[in-house]
Amino acid sequence: MNLLWRTLLHLWLSARRAKVGPFDVVRTNFRVLPTDLDIYRHMNNGRYLSIADIGRFDLLKRNGMYEEMTRRGWYPVVASSTISYRKSLLPWQRFVVESRFLGYDERAVYLEQRFVVNGEVYARLYLRGRFLKRGGGHVHMAELHDVIGVAPHEVQVPEWLLTWGTDVALPSTRTPTPSHWESAG
Repeated sequence: MNLLWRTLLHLWLSARRAKVGPFDVVRTNFRVLPTDLDIYRHMNNGRYLSIADIGRFDLLKRNGMYEEMTRRGWYPVVASSTISYRKSLLPWQRFVVESRFLGYDERAVYLEQRFVVNGEVYARLYLRGRFLKRGGGHVHMAELHDVIGVAPHEVQVPEWLLTWGTDVALPSTRTPTPSHWESAG
């Protein structure tokens, strides 16, 4: 229930904003609230990830994917993400989250999100995600192609992002993955 009121507000706003194409940039407006701050009086690093969720929701609503996902019983999950911070967002400061679907490969989808103030990037997030089925299992990329209408080879996900996605991936949920730490010495 993190950010419930903001999520509900953006659900209402997304339904009233212009529709976009699958690869268009969607801009979602926010303001830094007191509940977003950490003890250093700037937006908490974890809050960026929660607000990025709302930006992705806005993207899915406005490009029509949300309705299609719901109809098919799909839901999105984050497999991995990385964020780089450049400048702090301060109390009451207005900012925009720019979200864009970059493309997909045979296993995952890739997105970029930027936290922007007056046209300047304050933070940037890259995300690798998947779609799961409510009845169990994952959505095959051929099914995603049917919805998006663009094949993976028709979009250019940066090569470094594909490599990063592979490098940081954990084993399948069907593979035992015990936690063992190697000695530092």
